[in-house]
Amino acid sequence: MLRIEDLQVQIGEKEVLKHIDLEINPGETHILFGPNGSGKTSLLMTIMGYPQYRVVAGKIYFKDVDITNLPVNERARLGIGMSYQRPPTIHGLKTRQMVQICATGEKVDVEDLARKVNFSDFLERDINVGFSGGEIKRSELLQLMAQNPELLLFDEPESGVDLENISLIGNMISRLLQRDVEHDGAKSLKQQKLERVKMGLIITHTGFILDYVSADKGQVLFDGVLSCKINPTEIFRCIKKMGYEECVRCAT
Repeated sequence: MLRIEDLQVQIGEKEVLKHIDLEINPGETHILFGPNGSGKTSLLMTIMGYPQYRVVAGKIYFKDVDITNLPVNERARLGIGMSYQRPPTIHGLKTRQMVQICATGEKVDVEDLARKVNFSDFLERDINVGFSGGEIKRSELLQLMAQNPELLLFDEPESGVDLENISLIGNMISRLLQRDVEHDGAKSLKQQKLERVKMGLIITHTGFILDYVSADKGQVLFDGVLSCKINPTEIFRCIKKMGYEECVRCAT
């Protein structure tokens, strides 16, 4: 599982996360809402281990290992992967090469994985160079498929994606999280939990991802503080009706 205890984080001298407590069990997917600048991306980047997000108090545990001070590469090897909202362009590195790197020594059929996200024509192109928003998201998904992590972090997977791509991206995220709708319907809740082992934490602004991913819990991050823990659809309905401030006030 992922377990975060009383996490406090700074960027420079600015406090961006305040006393965060969060627990995601195997097989669970959580949705994280919040306005711009509330600390959502900071939370994901801290879990991933980027050094500019300085942990000043608290602990992060993954699979009962204290990863609070581990570098990014070691967290990735433990089984944490992330799809970024704005990943960098990398000149001179082909998409095919990146997918093979993400496979961490495992043999993967790059062509087969690329077909699943309609990305075969991009394998010989430099990473994200000239890619559209939807193409960047599909590139990120392809890399995650090769890595096959146990904890998947998604930073606004709908951002910059047109309607033609959102269905493909949403359904592939659901598969990565072992959330196939037809399969779910044929099993009891107990059987589903036994079969699912992957964990997910998804940031969303538009809520479109909720049409494709069956999430267990939703929470709101507002001004660096995590609040509310109920059905994500209910949270999103509250946000659309009353806004973030009123939603947080109501929850407290």
